[in-house]
Amino acid sequence: MSAKPRICFVGTGNMGNPMAANLIKAGYPVAVFDLVRDKAENLLKLGASWATGPAAGAAAAEVVITSLPGPRQVREVMLGEAGILAAVQPGTTVIDTSTSAVDLVRELEAAAGKRDVHFLEAPVTNAVDFAALGQLSIFVGGDKACYEKHLPIFKTLGEKIFHVGVAGNGATIKLATNLLWFVSAAAIGEGLMLGAKAGIPLDTVWEAIKSSAGNSWVAEHDVSSIFAGHYDPSFSLELCCKDLTLINEVAQAQGHTLTMGSFVKKLFEEAMATYGAAAGELHVARLLEERAGLYLRPPHGLPVETNVKKPAGG
Repeated sequence: MSAKPRICFVGTGNMGNPMAANLIKAGYPVAVFDLVRDKAENLLKLGASWATGPAAGAAAAEVVITSLPGPRQVREVMLGEAGILAAVQPGTTVIDTSTSAVDLVRELEAAAGKRDVHFLEAPVTNAVDFAALGQLSIFVGGDKACYEKHLPIFKTLGEKIFHVGVAGNGATIKLATNLLWFVSAAAIGEGLMLGAKAGIPLDTVWEAIKSSAGNSWVAEHDVSSIFAGHYDPSFSLELCCKDLTLINEVAQAQGHTLTMGSFVKKLFEEAMATYGAAAGELHVARLLEERAGLYLRPPHGLPVETNVKKPAGG
């Protein structure tokens, strides 16, 4: 394999697009594919070539990277009749960065091995902004020698790279971090509302939370999307509910039940039923706003009954 292997990148949505862009900027020859070509236009302008499909792109690549919405799409793109594993050449490495199911990851590793193809799972975290900066955290499961061989690619995409052991462990770690994310997202509105109802300026409440033991990724990065009233459209309630289903399935397979995981899943499902699948993740806070009768808009909040412009999807 050359110093800069030929890469086929499949899935150029919110996360995949900036990841592919960073690979192109780092000098990798990259072919891209997405079901919606418009999502890849900026990458083509950066110098990527267009693959006519996942199979065609995979057949010509030394490394195939996928970034897809979930297990259903991963299965279809990887294992379908015109899928990547049916077309990829022996010796190629396939890296899936999607948030997927543990059992599917192990199935893909086994299917790749039968074709003398290397497979690594590498789910990523830290959201779109950090993807653009090349500062993702990446949880890589699979053969360690293969991981070390492709470490330059991972270092182009991320800042903190973890080899977490066998295939399936990456999905488990990623889902564990998402559980904590969603629990924090479900709780942050309650903390803000306590301050707002007391008449404390919300900017002060926010800074106090960030300076306390109650701080979190959500407190640091996501509160501004509640204040803005768009509730973070970069990550949909549909994806939250998909991940929460996977999270609870992992626990069930391990023989136990998640108390917080089960409760938060129901809350996010309620938000999705209320605001729609495409609505942003922090619509869980909007549920509270409407029940409390107060929008969380600085300085103290605005009554829900006032003529506040509703967010997209609301």
